[in-house]
Amino acid sequence: MSILLDTSARVVVQGITGRQGTFHAQRMAEAGTNVVAGVTPGRAGAAVDGLPGVPVFNTMAEAVSDTGANAACIFVPPPFAADAILEDIAAGLELIVCITEGIPTIDMLRVMPMLQASSSRLIGPNCPGIAVPGANVKVGIMPWEIHAPGRVGVVSRSGTLTYEVVQHLTDSGLGQSAAVGIGGDPIIGTRFTDVLELFEQDDETDGIVLLGEIGGGDEEQAARFVRERVTKPVSAFIAGKTAPPERRMGHAGAIVSGSEGTAAGKEAALREAGVRVGDTPREAVELLAAQLR
Repeated sequence: MSILLDTSARVVVQGITGRQGTFHAQRMAEAGTNVVAGVTPGRAGAAVDGLPGVPVFNTMAEAVSDTGANAACIFVPPPFAADAILEDIAAGLELIVCITEGIPTIDMLRVMPMLQASSSRLIGPNCPGIAVPGANVKVGIMPWEIHAPGRVGVVSRSGTLTYEVVQHLTDSGLGQSAAVGIGGDPIIGTRFTDVLELFEQDDETDGIVLLGEIGGGDEEQAARFVRERVTKPVSAFIAGKTAPPERRMGHAGAIVSGSEGTAAGKEAALREAGVRVGDTPREAVELLAAQLR
């Protein structure tokens, strides 16, 4: 089985008539993803370059009613992205992938109670999405050409680190069962522990690469989860070793405050849990490969 995505995914792209929405909707379709519709308020009936059979609706409710969509990918500007997530929840979508970066924290605080009371799963915001090479499906912005079917799960807070590790896995002949970018914001819908549990239960995943970064306590929580619940080999890389304190590095959540959230602390927690931690993304792949052999 695949985690989160398989060939049954029927995807609506919110913001499909914008430059980024159009570009990445085309790339998703080229990968094999079933892009069934787009949503842009006030643009119902618009044509989408390169996607002549994909209708555009004003609302997600209309798109779901007409196409039977069960997943969404959000390319909506930050001031409106939280409302796009809430619209997806109200429409009953199973999977919501929010690519948008820069959503105000107060907006996500408004989203979270509605999300937690629903059956929808949110990936992101500020994430690269999900790719499942064996199912020829991706939702988001990951470059498809670097992926290859395999049996290693990748979960990451960083988009570019995800791409680097995916390329190393492909070059090494291991490939990926799935790659999941959970996002780099302080408030996100799906965390390391959620994805680790999915990989642990997935019979098509033999090992896991975890890519973390400074800030917050998610990696420490992941370490505890691995120690208590994960039987498969796990390797990791933590970005941000040289970042100065109190300065945000790239992601809104990547900031060391006081003694918390340091790379050294995260690495120590992971090693204590039995995770092999690499000094580079490539070394993290090599460490996992050695365990799988």
